[in-house]
Amino acid sequence: MTLPDRHRIASGLAAACIAGLALVMPAGAHAGSAGAPPLPAMGPSLRKTVAFETAEQPGTIIIRKDEKALYLVTRQGQALRYKISVGRDGFGWTGIVKVGAKTEWPQWRPPKEMRVRQPELPEMVPAGPYNPLGARALYLSRDGHDTLYRIHGTNDPSGVGFDGTSGCFRLTNTDVIDLFKRVPIGAKVVVQ
Repeated sequence: MTLPDRHRIASGLAAACIAGLALVMPAGAHAGSAGAPPLPAMGPSLRKTVAFETAEQPGTIIIRKDEKALYLVTRQGQALRYKISVGRDGFGWTGIVKVGAKTEWPQWRPPKEMRVRQPELPEMVPAGPYNPLGARALYLSRDGHDTLYRIHGTNDPSGVGFDGTSGCFRLTNTDVIDLFKRVPIGAKVVVQ
């Protein structure tokens, strides 16, 4: 299925990158405040250089959902392979998009549709140990419009390697920081 309208901006479901997100933040606490937990662990690197045949140019990201793998083509016949989490049933999609923007230590604003389903969610989650986007986020766009899908980190390294997102692609913070440094805005992303 291609990037369906029901999963695009109008639905708002795509931005809900974490299934069953539970925020247990002490009242008044935020990243860096006295008494707040330390900044999130980076997690292990789950990346490795692999042989990879493709007609795509170096710098292209290829996501193979069935493998739960993100490949960054580095040269003909070679890529960096990152272990990822992908969309759970009903939230998977395929298509060609671009990296439209990149953010270090992003804030997360749950879409209003998600907040209707989960009224306990705040309007905004600041950067830090409670933020489901982790250390870095690459914002995916199509035809100049934000898709609400992200390639992002996680502050819970055990949250990588399964079907559990709402259409986003999750890496360990260590790996998303590495990918963030290697990929420019405008890079092609192929989701298969």
